[in-house]
Amino acid sequence: MAKQLELTILMPCLNEAETLAICIAKASSFLQSSGIKGEVLIADNGSTDGSRKIAEAAGAVVVPIEERGYGAALAGGINAARGRYIIMGDADDSYDFSRLDAFVAQLRDGADLVMGNRFAGGVAPGAMPWHHRYIGNPVLSALGRLLFRTPIRDFHCGLRGFSRAAVLNLNLRTTGMEFASEMVVKATLARLDVREVPTTLAKDGRSRPPHLRSFRDGWRHLRFLLLFSPRWLFLYPGIALLCLGLLVGAILLPGPLRLGGVSFDVHTFLVAALCIIVGLQSISFAVIGRRFASRYGFIPRSGSYDRLLEGLTLERTLLVAVLLMMIGFAALVWGLENGPCAISAHSIRAGPCARLSLP
Repeated sequence: MAKQLELTILMPCLNEAETLAICIAKASSFLQSSGIKGEVLIADNGSTDGSRKIAEAAGAVVVPIEERGYGAALAGGINAARGRYIIMGDADDSYDFSRLDAFVAQLRDGADLVMGNRFAGGVAPGAMPWHHRYIGNPVLSALGRLLFRTPIRDFHCGLRGFSRAAVLNLNLRTTGMEFASEMVVKATLARLDVREVPTTLAKDGRSRPPHLRSFRDGWRHLRFLLLFSPRWLFLYPGIALLCLGLLVGAILLPGPLRLGGVSFDVHTFLVAALCIIVGLQSISFAVIGRRFASRYGFIPRSGSYDRLLEGLTLERTLLVAVLLMMIGFAALVWGLENGPCAISAHSIRAGPCARLSLP
């Protein structure tokens, strides 16, 4: 068994021949100048431009990763790494691998995940498209903080360090660009020690366009954040719809309501009923989704939430369903006898529901 090192500097690689050598040189110089026993590891994701030969010639360890995707390359590299700590970064020379002291210091201090913050450290002119800098990254980072209560302000920084053992325990599953979000989300949900340090972002040294596709990968990040938060995707909207339906239904139950020139009658009442039905279904989806996600390891288990779900046995659920059916039937009978469209001889002849009478 190979002896464990203190640090692995990991770079995913897909046709990075233009910049790979300089990135490896900077990472190697950092290990040498800091006296850290470590390795530079390249997770090659099927390069065809000679990147693997360049990496080997520069003294890096190369691990071929057959499954395509940014997340797949990183997952394969993490599994192959020999370091107790891993610092990962893109091999496009946008991050300075010769200045990793802040990451190492935080990891040695006990942090499980150390994120770089490019907005705190500095973004060089032309290093980040304006819609990434002022719209995409701030919006998705703010959404991540709202949904998961994480302190991270730069969700998508590609330069980050972490404890290899801690991240392996997170059971990361995504294979695309959303791997970056999954790491932060799961680390936060697992209550790991997550910190942030300033870092810089330079204009990358490649002549070709980046692999990142703004709208496609932005949507994948957004979809991942929503799917990992059943509360915001299903529970809270469901509760809002349920409350709205109950409120409007209660107001219209005695009869039509007229506000100024607008009349709220049976059609509004039907919309309120639909809000109640959709709200209850949405709440059910939230419960089922949360249970599925925690059981299969997508979301860390919650003791109080799991105990609540375990208390919802089949017998108790059926009892509540029968009770709701009885309440609904009683409300139906009351409506037929006392509501604005109550069936009677008078209503059939001239009442407000005469249009519903049979010929």
